[in-house]
Amino acid sequence: MFRPAAMSDIPALHALIESAYRGESAKAGWTHEADLLGGQRTDAEALGAIVADPKQTILVAEEADALVGCVGVEDKGAGRVYLGMLTVQPARQAVGLGRALLIEAERHARETLGARTMEMSVIALRTDLIAWYARRGYADTGRRTPFPLDDPRYGLPKRRDLEFVVLAKTLS
Repeated sequence: MFRPAAMSDIPALHALIESAYRGESAKAGWTHEADLLGGQRTDAEALGAIVADPKQTILVAEEADALVGCVGVEDKGAGRVYLGMLTVQPARQAVGLGRALLIEAERHARETLGARTMEMSVIALRTDLIAWYARRGYADTGRRTPFPLDDPRYGLPKRRDLEFVVLAKTLS
């Protein structure tokens, strides 16, 4: 069900991510950012760079030869990995696929990368999503990082008070 993304997956991967994070289609799910950000979530060029980078992996979930979810894992060195872009097709949210992707990302980080700590950044205003991660063992580190408000590659902010909360979990 899970495998690393290939360059040939980029068009479908891009469509999946955009449909889950931005625009009206994203509002069918609960994890969207469409009320906070317009524009793109990512682009094919950025996804290609991730797939080509040996320190990064995008794990994809497939059903009936269609991509229905993905998650990015980046080796930061010293036993630390970064989790990003956890994505589930909006119509498939709230059925456990996001949890399964998270578990697979943690397994990959531990077993393939030797990671001891998984970190991620979540927009601070996404309290429902932060609570979901907390129920899965992720804790607020107290660190905050700025959102790239003026870089359209990451979206077009609908408000200027966006920042990231850094969450972390010790992998056992």
